[in-house]
Amino acid sequence: HVELVESGGGSVQAGGSLRLSCAASGYTYSDHSLGWLRQPPWQEREGVAVISRLDISLYADSVKGRFTISRDNAKRTLSLQMNSLKPEDTAMYYCARKLTGYSPPTLIPTDYGHWGQGTQVTVSS
Repeated sequence: HVELVESGGGSVQAGGSLRLSCAASGYTYSDHSLGWLRQPPWQEREGVAVISRLDISLYADSVKGRFTISRDNAKRTLSLQMNSLKPEDTAMYYCARKLTGYSPPTLIPTDYGHWGQGTQVTVSS
């Protein structure tokens, strides 16, 4: 079965950096787009960044220029480098796999069918 396991969350002051990682198993890794999505307190989940099987990446406007998504197909890992963090980046961050393989990358949460357990990121001002 598909398994996604995140790591790397934590607490940081505004302006700081964190790197999230996700280890994937249980499916043909290179067939699907993978994304990072987040759920701020009392809000709905939102797409943050996604990278396709062809290394095409998309970012939410709120994180462009600050976050970088990358994937390593050989190691079956996904990463999110987060720089210049802001308090509004505080959220539970999830690694997720698109439902459908060989499809374009999107930031729409309902396009994702497999989720990790999440890792908390807290940014203080």
